Amino acid sequence: MTTTGEPCAGATEVDRLLAQARAGLRRLAPAEAWAAAGRGAKIVDTRPEHQRRAAGEIPGAVVVERNHLEWRLDPTCEARIPEADSRHIQWIVICAEGYSSSLAAAALRELGLSNATDVIGGFDAWAEAGLPTVRPARPTTPRGPGE
Repeated sequence: MTTTGEPCAGATEVDRLLAQARAGLRRLAPAEAWAAAGRGAKIVDTRPEHQRRAAGEIPGAVVVERNHLEWRLDPTCEARIPEADSRHIQWIVICAEGYSSSLAAAALRELGLSNATDVIGGFDAWAEAGLPTVRPARPTTPRGPGE
């Protein structure tokens, strides 16, 4: 994808990287992710504030901005959030369209979080599927260490 949201012309290195990341994931459709959350999986929303403000949020999702994700979810890291207390948690990463979330989920798997995955189509597909969203007066503050 380019900065305008258009696909790059021809295959690129980022396409190769994305395909490699996705090959190691069992990606979930939005409805599957919602059902998994009902069984105890944790949805982690990595979208920046401006996207959450514009499109809404997923009720109960953990908000962690992408640049802090690995530190907040690594159970061995002092900067982790309290929910990140086990390698066995199923973390379901969601971004806007399902691209950066695939790369993020693959990075979590490299940390040993073998149940990490992402949502096919991201938040856009989630909302299009009619799954729950909220529009808080103020976007949820991203989680920090111990929060």
